Amino acid sequence: MITSRLTVVSLAAMLALAACTGDNGSDNSGSAAASGAPSQASQDSPPSSPPVPAGMTPEAYQIDLDTAGKPVGAALAAIAKARTFKSLDQRIQKAQDAVDGAVDRLGDLQAPAETSPQHEGYVEALRRMDGELVTIRDAISDQSLCTSAAVLARLGKSDEFTGLKEAGAALADKGGNYSSAAIGLKPPKERSRRLGNGTVVSSRIRGGRGSLTIKNGGTQDGVVTLLKGKQKAVSVYVRKKSTARVSNIKDGSYRVYFTTGADYDRAARAFTRNCTFERFEDSLPFRTTYTATQVRWSTWTITLNRVKGGNARSSAVNPDDFPS
Repeated sequence: MITSRLTVVSLAAMLALAACTGDNGSDNSGSAAASGAPSQASQDSPPSSPPVPAGMTPEAYQIDLDTAGKPVGAALAAIAKARTFKSLDQRIQKAQDAVDGAVDRLGDLQAPAETSPQHEGYVEALRRMDGELVTIRDAISDQSLCTSAAVLARLGKSDEFTGLKEAGAALADKGGNYSSAAIGLKPPKERSRRLGNGTVVSSRIRGGRGSLTIKNGGTQDGVVTLLKGKQKAVSVYVRKKSTARVSNIKDGSYRVYFTTGADYDRAARAFTRNCTFERFEDSLPFRTTYTATQVRWSTWTITLNRVKGGNARSSAVNPDDFPS
Protein backbone atom coordinates (compact mmCIF):
# COMPACT_ATOMS: atom_id res chain seq x y z
CA MET A 1 0.00 0.00 0.00
CA ILE A 2 2.74 2.42 0.74
CA THR A 3 4.46 1.77 -2.59
CA SER A 4 1.26 2.41 -4.50
CA ARG A 5 0.77 5.86 -2.94
CA LEU A 6 4.32 6.92 -3.73
CA THR A 7 3.86 6.00 -7.36
CA VAL A 8 0.81 8.23 -7.71
CA VAL A 9 2.64 11.24 -6.26
CA SER A 10 5.60 10.79 -8.60
CA LEU A 11 3.33 10.55 -11.63
CA ALA A 12 1.53 13.78 -10.69
CA ALA A 13 4.81 15.65 -10.41
CA MET A 14 5.87 14.47 -13.86
CA LEU A 15 2.59 15.60 -15.38
CA ALA A 16 2.97 19.08 -13.86
CA LEU A 17 6.49 19.40 -15.24
CA ALA A 18 5.38 18.41 -18.72
CA ALA A 19 2.62 21.01 -18.69
CA CYS A 20 5.11 23.77 -17.88
CA THR A 21 7.90 22.87 -20.28
CA GLY A 22 5.96 21.65 -23.29
CA ASP A 23 7.32 19.49 -26.11
CA ASN A 24 9.15 20.76 -29.20
CA GLY A 25 7.11 18.51 -31.30
CA SER A 26 3.75 19.43 -29.80
CA ASP A 27 1.21 21.88 -31.28
CA ASN A 28 1.98 25.47 -30.00
CA SER A 29 -1.04 27.15 -31.55
CA GLY A 30 -2.34 28.19 -28.18
CA SER A 31 0.93 29.11 -26.60
CA ALA A 32 0.93 32.78 -27.74
CA ALA A 33 -2.02 33.70 -25.59
CA ALA A 34 -0.64 31.74 -22.74
CA SER A 35 2.78 33.45 -23.00
CA GLY A 36 1.39 36.96 -22.49
CA ALA A 37 0.73 38.35 -26.00
CA PRO A 38 -1.41 41.56 -25.75
CA SER A 39 -5.11 41.18 -26.13
CA GLN A 40 -7.13 43.22 -28.65
CA ALA A 41 -8.47 45.43 -25.88
CA SER A 42 -4.96 46.38 -24.69
CA GLN A 43 -3.80 47.19 -28.25
CA ASP A 44 -6.60 49.73 -28.75
CA SER A 45 -6.00 51.74 -25.52
CA PRO A 46 -4.00 55.06 -25.95
CA PRO A 47 -0.46 55.27 -24.57
CA SER A 48 -0.24 56.90 -21.19
CA SER A 49 1.24 60.48 -21.09
CA PRO A 50 4.20 61.21 -18.84
CA PRO A 51 3.21 63.08 -15.70
CA VAL A 52 3.52 66.88 -15.93
CA PRO A 53 5.83 68.14 -13.20
CA ALA A 54 4.25 70.62 -10.89
CA GLY A 55 5.53 74.20 -10.91
CA MET A 56 7.03 76.04 -7.96
CA THR A 57 4.80 77.37 -5.29
CA PRO A 58 4.07 81.11 -5.58
CA GLU A 59 5.95 81.69 -2.32
CA ALA A 60 9.11 79.96 -3.53
CA TYR A 61 8.90 81.69 -6.90
CA GLN A 62 8.57 85.08 -5.24
CA ILE A 63 11.84 84.54 -3.35
CA ASP A 64 13.75 83.82 -6.57
CA LEU A 65 12.04 86.66 -8.40
CA ASP A 66 12.90 89.17 -5.66
CA THR A 67 16.50 88.00 -5.56
CA ALA A 68 16.82 88.39 -9.33
CA GLY A 69 14.53 91.30 -10.17
CA LYS A 70 15.32 93.87 -7.50
CA PRO A 71 19.03 94.22 -8.43
CA VAL A 72 18.05 94.83 -12.07
CA GLY A 73 15.77 97.74 -11.22
CA ALA A 74 18.25 99.20 -8.74
CA ALA A 75 21.19 98.96 -11.16
CA LEU A 76 19.29 100.66 -13.98
CA ALA A 77 18.18 103.48 -11.67
CA ALA A 78 21.76 103.95 -10.40
CA ILE A 79 22.98 104.92 -13.88
CA ALA A 80 21.60 108.41 -13.28
CA LYS A 81 24.18 109.01 -10.53
CA ALA A 82 27.21 108.63 -12.82
CA ARG A 83 29.20 111.86 -13.21
CA THR A 84 32.25 110.70 -15.16
CA PHE A 85 32.86 108.49 -18.16
CA LYS A 86 34.57 105.93 -15.93
CA SER A 87 31.70 105.76 -13.45
CA LEU A 88 29.16 105.69 -16.28
CA ASP A 89 30.84 102.67 -17.82
CA GLN A 90 31.07 101.00 -14.40
CA ARG A 91 27.36 101.50 -13.72
CA ILE A 92 26.40 100.07 -17.10
CA GLN A 93 28.61 97.07 -16.32
CA LYS A 94 26.83 96.62 -12.98
CA ALA A 95 23.46 96.78 -14.73
CA GLN A 96 24.66 94.16 -17.19
CA ASP A 97 25.86 91.94 -14.34
CA ALA A 98 22.47 92.26 -12.64
CA VAL A 99 20.64 91.30 -15.82
CA ASP A 100 22.96 88.34 -16.41
CA GLY A 101 22.45 87.21 -12.83
CA ALA A 102 18.69 87.41 -13.22
CA VAL A 103 18.78 85.31 -16.39
CA ASP A 104 20.97 82.70 -14.69
CA ARG A 105 18.67 82.47 -11.68
CA LEU A 106 15.33 82.55 -13.47
CA GLY A 107 16.13 80.89 -16.78
CA ASP A 108 15.68 77.29 -15.65
CA LEU A 109 12.98 77.84 -13.05
CA GLN A 110 9.62 76.19 -13.47
CA ALA A 111 7.34 79.06 -12.49
CA PRO A 112 3.87 78.44 -11.09
CA ALA A 113 1.63 77.17 -13.88
CA GLU A 114 -0.57 80.26 -13.94
CA THR A 115 2.52 82.47 -14.30
CA SER A 116 4.51 80.41 -16.79
CA PRO A 117 3.86 82.50 -19.98
CA GLN A 118 4.65 85.78 -18.21
CA HIS A 119 7.76 84.27 -16.63
CA GLU A 120 9.09 83.10 -19.99
CA GLY A 121 8.41 86.52 -21.51
CA TYR A 122 10.24 88.24 -18.66
CA VAL A 123 13.33 86.02 -18.99
CA GLU A 124 13.46 86.58 -22.75
CA ALA A 125 13.16 90.35 -22.23
CA LEU A 126 16.09 90.20 -19.79
CA ARG A 127 18.20 88.42 -22.41
CA ARG A 128 17.45 91.12 -24.98
CA MET A 129 18.23 93.85 -22.45
CA ASP A 130 21.66 92.33 -21.91
CA GLY A 131 22.43 92.85 -25.60
CA GLU A 132 21.24 96.47 -25.47
CA LEU A 133 23.50 97.23 -22.52
CA VAL A 134 26.47 95.90 -24.50
CA THR A 135 25.56 98.29 -27.32
CA ILE A 136 25.31 101.21 -24.89
CA ARG A 137 28.72 100.46 -23.39
CA ASP A 138 30.17 100.61 -26.89
CA ALA A 139 28.47 103.99 -27.42
CA ILE A 140 30.08 105.33 -24.24
CA SER A 141 33.45 104.04 -25.38
CA ASP A 142 33.25 105.84 -28.73
CA GLN A 143 31.77 108.94 -27.04
CA SER A 144 28.54 108.99 -28.99
CA LEU A 145 26.86 108.93 -25.56
CA CYS A 146 28.56 111.20 -23.06
CA THR A 147 26.39 111.61 -19.94
CA SER A 148 24.11 109.51 -17.77
CA ALA A 149 21.09 111.46 -19.05
CA ALA A 150 22.01 110.62 -22.64
CA VAL A 151 22.46 106.95 -21.77
CA LEU A 152 19.08 106.77 -20.04
CA ALA A 153 17.38 108.65 -22.88
CA ARG A 154 18.83 106.22 -25.42
CA LEU A 155 17.87 103.29 -23.23
CA GLY A 156 14.33 104.61 -22.89
CA LYS A 157 13.95 104.78 -26.68
CA SER A 158 15.03 101.18 -27.19
CA ASP A 159 12.68 98.31 -27.93
CA GLU A 160 14.63 96.25 -25.40
CA PHE A 161 13.82 98.57 -22.50
CA THR A 162 10.18 98.86 -23.55
CA GLY A 163 9.98 95.07 -23.81
CA LEU A 164 11.50 94.55 -20.36
CA LYS A 165 9.19 97.11 -18.80
CA GLU A 166 6.11 95.53 -20.38
CA ALA A 167 7.19 91.99 -19.50
CA GLY A 168 7.89 92.99 -15.91
CA ALA A 169 4.52 94.71 -15.63
CA ALA A 170 2.74 91.65 -17.04
CA LEU A 171 4.43 89.41 -14.48
CA ALA A 172 3.70 91.83 -11.63
CA ASP A 173 0.03 91.86 -12.62
CA LYS A 174 -0.17 88.12 -11.97
CA GLY A 175 0.19 88.69 -8.27
CA GLY A 176 0.93 91.51 -5.88
CA ASN A 177 3.96 89.63 -4.60
CA TYR A 178 5.67 89.74 -8.01
CA SER A 179 6.14 93.50 -8.08
CA SER A 180 9.96 93.19 -8.06
CA ALA A 181 9.77 92.36 -11.78
CA ALA A 182 8.30 95.79 -12.56
CA ILE A 183 10.74 98.45 -13.80
CA GLY A 184 9.92 101.82 -12.25
CA LEU A 185 12.61 103.80 -14.09
CA LYS A 186 11.30 106.65 -16.26
CA PRO A 187 14.11 107.70 -18.60
CA PRO A 188 14.31 111.31 -19.84
CA LYS A 189 13.58 112.16 -23.45
CA GLU A 190 16.43 112.78 -25.86
CA ARG A 191 16.98 116.52 -26.38
CA SER A 192 18.97 118.88 -28.62
CA ARG A 193 19.74 121.96 -26.49
CA ARG A 194 21.98 124.79 -27.68
CA LEU A 195 23.17 128.05 -26.14
CA GLY A 196 23.39 131.32 -27.98
CA ASN A 197 26.61 132.00 -29.82
CA GLY A 198 29.12 133.78 -27.57
CA THR A 199 27.34 132.84 -24.32
CA VAL A 200 29.78 132.96 -21.41
CA VAL A 201 29.26 129.68 -19.61
CA SER A 202 31.68 130.39 -16.76
CA SER A 203 33.73 133.44 -15.74
CA ARG A 204 36.13 133.46 -12.79
CA ILE A 205 39.30 135.29 -13.73
CA ARG A 206 38.60 138.44 -15.72
CA GLY A 207 39.49 142.11 -15.60
CA GLY A 208 42.24 142.56 -18.18
CA ARG A 209 42.51 144.07 -21.63
CA GLY A 210 43.24 140.89 -23.61
CA SER A 211 40.80 139.31 -26.02
CA LEU A 212 40.35 135.99 -27.77
CA THR A 213 38.48 135.45 -31.05
CA ILE A 214 37.22 131.90 -31.66
CA LYS A 215 36.21 130.61 -35.07
CA ASN A 216 34.23 127.41 -35.25
CA GLY A 217 33.97 126.21 -38.84
CA GLY A 218 33.09 122.66 -37.80
CA THR A 219 29.80 120.77 -37.93
CA GLN A 220 29.15 120.82 -34.17
CA ASP A 221 28.80 123.48 -31.50
CA GLY A 222 31.70 123.91 -29.11
CA VAL A 223 32.77 125.32 -25.76
CA VAL A 224 36.23 126.85 -25.31
CA THR A 225 37.77 127.03 -21.83
CA LEU A 226 40.84 128.95 -20.70
CA LEU A 227 42.80 127.63 -17.72
CA LYS A 228 45.24 129.76 -15.75
CA GLY A 229 47.32 127.36 -13.73
CA LYS A 230 44.78 124.84 -12.40
CA GLN A 231 41.93 127.32 -12.21
CA LYS A 232 39.34 127.76 -14.91
CA ALA A 233 39.27 131.38 -16.01
CA VAL A 234 36.49 131.60 -18.60
CA SER A 235 34.37 129.34 -20.83
CA VAL A 236 32.46 130.50 -23.90
CA TYR A 237 29.95 128.77 -26.17
CA VAL A 238 30.58 128.94 -29.92
CA ARG A 239 27.99 127.63 -32.34
CA LYS A 240 29.02 125.72 -35.44
CA LYS A 241 29.87 127.87 -38.48
CA SER A 242 30.12 130.88 -36.16
CA THR A 243 32.67 133.21 -34.54
CA ALA A 244 32.68 134.44 -30.94
CA ARG A 245 34.90 136.84 -29.04
CA VAL A 246 35.91 136.87 -25.37
CA SER A 247 37.24 140.12 -23.92
CA ASN A 248 38.55 141.37 -20.55
CA ILE A 249 41.09 138.57 -20.28
CA LYS A 250 43.55 139.16 -17.48
CA ASP A 251 47.30 139.00 -18.12
CA GLY A 252 48.85 135.57 -17.78
CA SER A 253 49.55 132.34 -19.60
CA TYR A 254 46.51 130.23 -20.41
CA ARG A 255 46.02 126.69 -21.59
CA VAL A 256 43.15 126.35 -24.06
CA TYR A 257 40.74 123.41 -23.97
CA PHE A 258 37.70 122.87 -26.17
CA THR A 259 34.88 120.36 -26.44
CA THR A 260 32.35 119.86 -29.21
CA GLY A 261 29.17 117.84 -29.47
CA ALA A 262 25.38 117.82 -29.58
CA ASP A 263 22.80 118.75 -26.91
CA TYR A 264 24.57 120.97 -24.40
CA ASP A 265 23.47 120.39 -20.81
CA ARG A 266 24.27 123.65 -19.08
CA ALA A 267 23.77 122.18 -15.59
CA ALA A 268 26.32 119.45 -16.32
CA ARG A 269 28.43 121.81 -18.47
CA ALA A 270 28.80 119.11 -21.08
CA PHE A 271 27.54 117.95 -24.43
CA THR A 272 25.50 114.80 -23.94
CA ARG A 273 26.12 113.17 -27.34
CA ASN A 274 28.86 112.87 -29.97
CA CYS A 275 31.37 114.66 -27.78
CA THR A 276 35.06 115.35 -28.37
CA PHE A 277 37.64 116.74 -25.95
CA GLU A 278 40.86 118.45 -27.03
CA ARG A 279 43.40 121.04 -25.99
CA PHE A 280 45.89 123.18 -27.84
CA GLU A 281 49.44 122.07 -27.20
CA ASP A 282 50.79 125.62 -26.88
CA SER A 283 49.65 128.05 -24.20
CA LEU A 284 48.43 131.55 -25.03
CA PRO A 285 50.28 134.40 -23.27
CA PHE A 286 48.28 137.57 -22.57
CA ARG A 287 50.32 140.64 -21.71
CA THR A 288 49.65 144.32 -21.35
CA THR A 289 52.48 146.81 -21.87
CA TYR A 290 52.50 150.51 -21.17
CA THR A 291 54.62 153.27 -22.71
CA ALA A 292 54.54 156.98 -22.31
CA THR A 293 52.14 157.34 -25.21
CA GLN A 294 50.29 154.08 -25.59
CA VAL A 295 49.02 150.84 -24.12
CA ARG A 296 49.43 147.51 -25.90
CA TRP A 297 47.67 144.24 -25.08
CA SER A 298 47.39 140.76 -26.52
CA THR A 299 44.70 139.63 -28.93
CA TRP A 300 44.57 136.07 -30.17
CA THR A 301 42.51 134.17 -32.73
CA ILE A 302 42.03 130.40 -32.67
CA THR A 303 40.13 128.07 -34.99
CA LEU A 304 38.48 124.92 -33.67
CA ASN A 305 38.43 123.12 -37.01
CA ARG A 306 41.50 122.27 -39.04
CA VAL A 307 42.49 124.93 -41.57
CA LYS A 308 45.14 125.04 -44.24
CA GLY A 309 48.22 126.87 -43.00
CA GLY A 310 47.18 126.63 -39.34
CA ASN A 311 50.06 126.61 -36.87
CA ALA A 312 48.33 125.51 -33.66
CA ARG A 313 48.36 121.83 -32.88
CA SER A 314 45.77 120.16 -30.70
CA SER A 315 45.56 116.75 -29.05
CA ALA A 316 42.80 114.61 -27.56
CA VAL A 317 42.10 114.76 -23.84
CA ASN A 318 40.70 112.08 -21.58
CA PRO A 319 37.08 113.15 -21.02
CA ASP A 320 37.41 112.78 -17.27
CA ASP A 321 40.44 115.12 -17.27
CA PHE A 322 38.62 117.88 -19.13
CA PRO A 323 37.94 121.01 -17.02
CA SER A 324 34.19 121.10 -16.43
